[in-house]
Amino acid sequence: MSRCRLAIITLFLVFSFALPVNTATAVLPDEVLSDPVLEKRARQISTLLRCLVCQNQNIDESAASLARDLRLIVRERLVDGDSDDQVLKFVVDRYGEFVLLKPRLTLGTVLLWFGPGGLIIIGSLGVFLFMRRRMAEAKAAGPVVLSKAEEKELEKLLEQ
Repeated sequence: MSRCRLAIITLFLVFSFALPVNTATAVLPDEVLSDPVLEKRARQISTLLRCLVCQNQNIDESAASLARDLRLIVRERLVDGDSDDQVLKFVVDRYGEFVLLKPRLTLGTVLLWFGPGGLIIIGSLGVFLFMRRRMAEAKAAGPVVLSKAEEKELEKLLEQ
């Protein structure tokens, strides 16, 4: 087997095992609702809510006790007949906007949504203006005049 083929197979194996698989859930069997429609809705809502302990997982993936409490609250509200929006509103009212994995676009979150793009635009504009000014300064300075000794040195270098 050629080295190139062996390297390709090795890279394929390394990257195929390195890819994250997002199938882990921490939902316990006693939390699952008997109605499959309500359970599906609960799972969809759970993917929108952040575990306040883990902060980088939704409540379905987190094994923290607070995430379990949130899963139970979501399921209780659904069994009581609340809509998905009512359940989300209840949880946000109780735990704050931070509980949402995708924050809503409000006056308080405008900087969060548009800040990175704005910084990139401002930085690009700054670099553009800086380069434009340097080019104008170089153009205004005129051509560089070499001394006789520098011209001779340059000729020697060009002949080699």
